[in-house]
Amino acid sequence: MKHLLLLAGLLVASLSVHAQTPTPASGTAQSPDQFLGYKIGERFTPHYRVLAYVEQVARQLPNRVKLLPYGTTYEGRQLMVVAVGSEANMTRLEEIRTNNLKRIGLLDGTPTAAPQPPIAWLSYNIHGNEAVSSEAFMEVLYRLLNTTDAVSQKIMNSTVVILDPGLNPDGHDRYVNWYNQMLGRAANPTPSAREHNEPWPGGRYTHYLFDPNRDWAWQTQEVTQQRMALYQQWMPQLHGDFHEMGVESPYYFAPSAKPYHEDITPFQRKFQQTIGEYCSRYFDRNGWLYYTRERFDLFYPSYGDTYPTYNGAIGMTYEQGGSGRAGLAIEKNDGDTLTLHQRIDHHYTASIATLESVADRPAEVVKEFGQFFDKSRNTPIGIYKSYVIKSNGDAGRLKALQQLLERNKITFGYAGKSMSAPAFNYTSQKNDKSVAIDADDIVISAYQPKSTLLKILFEQNSALEDSATYDITAWSLPYAFGLQTYGLTSRINPSSTAMTTTPKSTTANSSKAYAYLIRWQSMPAVQTLAGLLKQKVRVRAAEKPFELEGKTYPSGTLIVARTGNERFGDRLGAVVLAEANRTGADVTPVQTGFVTKGSDFGSDFVSGLKAPRVGVVIGDGTPPPSAGEVWHFFDQELNYPATLLDINSLTNVDWSKFDVLILPTNYNYGRFLNEKILTGIKEWIRAGGKLIAMERATSFLAGKDGFDLKEKEVKPKDKGKGNLADSLKLYVDRERTAISDDIPGSIYRVNMDTSHPLGFGLTNGYYSLVQNAYNFDFLKDGWNVGYLKTDNYVAGFSGRNAKEKLKNTLLMGVQTLGRGSIVYLADDPLFRGFWYNGKLLFGNAVFMVGN
Repeated sequence: MKHLLLLAGLLVASLSVHAQTPTPASGTAQSPDQFLGYKIGERFTPHYRVLAYVEQVARQLPNRVKLLPYGTTYEGRQLMVVAVGSEANMTRLEEIRTNNLKRIGLLDGTPTAAPQPPIAWLSYNIHGNEAVSSEAFMEVLYRLLNTTDAVSQKIMNSTVVILDPGLNPDGHDRYVNWYNQMLGRAANPTPSAREHNEPWPGGRYTHYLFDPNRDWAWQTQEVTQQRMALYQQWMPQLHGDFHEMGVESPYYFAPSAKPYHEDITPFQRKFQQTIGEYCSRYFDRNGWLYYTRERFDLFYPSYGDTYPTYNGAIGMTYEQGGSGRAGLAIEKNDGDTLTLHQRIDHHYTASIATLESVADRPAEVVKEFGQFFDKSRNTPIGIYKSYVIKSNGDAGRLKALQQLLERNKITFGYAGKSMSAPAFNYTSQKNDKSVAIDADDIVISAYQPKSTLLKILFEQNSALEDSATYDITAWSLPYAFGLQTYGLTSRINPSSTAMTTTPKSTTANSSKAYAYLIRWQSMPAVQTLAGLLKQKVRVRAAEKPFELEGKTYPSGTLIVARTGNERFGDRLGAVVLAEANRTGADVTPVQTGFVTKGSDFGSDFVSGLKAPRVGVVIGDGTPPPSAGEVWHFFDQELNYPATLLDINSLTNVDWSKFDVLILPTNYNYGRFLNEKILTGIKEWIRAGGKLIAMERATSFLAGKDGFDLKEKEVKPKDKGKGNLADSLKLYVDRERTAISDDIPGSIYRVNMDTSHPLGFGLTNGYYSLVQNAYNFDFLKDGWNVGYLKTDNYVAGFSGRNAKEKLKNTLLMGVQTLGRGSIVYLADDPLFRGFWYNGKLLFGNAVFMVGN
């Protein structure tokens, strides 16, 4: 009763804030309350109803509201933004959009002389269970269309506003539908009530359980790809990203915390302060708690605040306490009750304050935005003015990188002729006096509109002004893609947008070939193998390099011979070529299996590959992205079946139905993999099964009976004066002191045994994005395929203690157990779907090891 009375009082207080907003005159937009049939904040609104409200408003005010659909989600939900502005601005909306792109060099042509209003873009509900922002969106839209409100009219007359009601509709509806099912007659604020405890995987993530707020630059997910295609067509001067955090936190807005990336401009830094001042003015007036300059930094380039910032905009994050835990109302530790009404009020108010900050200085915002791109095109930042990527690498890697550049509107071309120049070598991490540049090498000039983003994505080691960061601290694309790359201090402009030589055709008449060869180099080869195995084509793999008909082929090369594939008859060539053309793999027909060097095709060193039946353990304790990365890899990237096994039901699994079992990272394996289940898994491995353990799964197995993986023996600490002095630390510095053990995401060069199937195709080296200092010893009887020595650090922040633990440490190993094997992967090769080189490594673990 006490809780209900308190809640009722808080609801009245919260609604009084809305009552201060002037009501539009008759004949204008319908209010959200009128349309939905309930007051905003009384329940959560499904995505389709949010869009229905937007469509209703657009019908009522077609001269001031324009709907911009931009795609659909995996689950078929509509993706849409709404543009709003004064009638004068909306009449020339397309001119404003194209003028903006022409002014910054992303569209050819001369902009008109008409005044250019800034474009402000606010994104809501990128994390699905942070559902308050979709409710706030409706309030913001309604307020902006209020012709009697002075602030709204100022914003509309001076600014074009784009509002995205929900960047992650699949996750949003997963949460909303679940919560509405849990809700009784009234909200229960007791924190232990079931409505405050979402089941796994929760609504935060996309359909494939990716975090869409980490995907802005990489664009691995369909929602991101479609949204970013639209974003590049508008290039706003301001972008606000609305989130929620823990229940006990109040509200966070700009200025952001350190570290700021060094390339954030003085104006962008200053405007962070400006937005903070505008927001604080409103929050102070209402007596609301808030904080700034803590936790949420501007560094990692793939967030909704940093990515726009590196694209010239003013980018900010807004965080409201609550998230999926809060529901309609929840009691906090101090006895107060946080309501959905309050959370909506805060996001709604921060939205209006932010838009007002731009509306009060439109000319300055547009001018500074233009100058950002002028500098990018004429005097780009950074020491490297050109980047060269060697064309003698695998075509699959090159194509994947080119696709990423194109999605980010980073222009590139080809050298067009041979030349040489001094350059920084990403592989050796040294400056070479002279690097030979071939005509077909990719050249990326820094003299282009997206120069700042280019520099940041390619920088070998980002400068870190503060080591207490919110996310990974290294991401350099040359290491992620495993491509030989050079940074040049001199300017080289691409002389051609096309390669000077024609890539080898895979459509030659080869129906009578003895066999078909596919080099095992990157994802197209893995995808081709998966496609062939699904069609029951028998595929073999060469364990050793070989030479045939004057060409060399690396370990892992796929061999599709007529022997074993007789049922296809003369169609075999067509089947192989169709798969290769679909994936982009290079196929070479050969007329003999008699090699000039290496092992002939009938040798014991040429192994047959099985079509593995794959199981993936997911569920409680598994970080959803860790499970989603594996699911997405099989389902979307390979189009190969994998069975998702709920961790709560492992006692019911018939292990004989599977050949490969994958354990993604999980925080509670000790709870779910009890002695009986683990014994059953070991018996399955001995009978020929293959277990792939990733990240924390490796640490769970380390030291257990039957598993050879062990942690290194920890030497007793020296009890000398130095350690005593180190222990004299201040409580206020506890967070900063703790990071000496952390490695939030750094790049390390891995020593690889590329003769082992787990290392096939990684002949140009492998760089791992290390996120945990697991401290594993080398396997005594197994194969130490990937390991770190004492000097393998490349980039990013690694705490002092973490760096020490990573010396002489195993990262990837294979143990034989009976007729089966165990693959240990201490790091996540599929991290966020963007670490391209890791996909080949994971493909090796699934298809190559143990065959």
